[in-house]
Amino acid sequence: MPVYEYKCPHGHVFELFHGITEPAPEVCAICGEGPVTRVLHPVAVHFKGSGFYSTDYGRGGRKARDGDKPEKADGEKKKESEKKAPARGEA
Repeated sequence: MPVYEYKCPHGHVFELFHGITEPAPEVCAICGEGPVTRVLHPVAVHFKGSGFYSTDYGRGGRKARDGDKPEKADGEKKKESEKKAPARGEA
């Protein structure tokens, strides 16, 4: 059974140990005022492995290894292919 945290309108925070199907309390366990709201806390998420984008962690891009040639940008590849292909009508 999980432990739930509740907060009353006066700011009292208390924990209750009850099942998921059991109803939430209607009044504060400390002062008796109601209604109470369930307090939700954010959870930490860690993406591990190589299947994520480089922007997921905020670190720099991958560094080139020794001997690796830097790849050309898409724009440069297109310019080179245009230069190599003869224009129509020229033979």
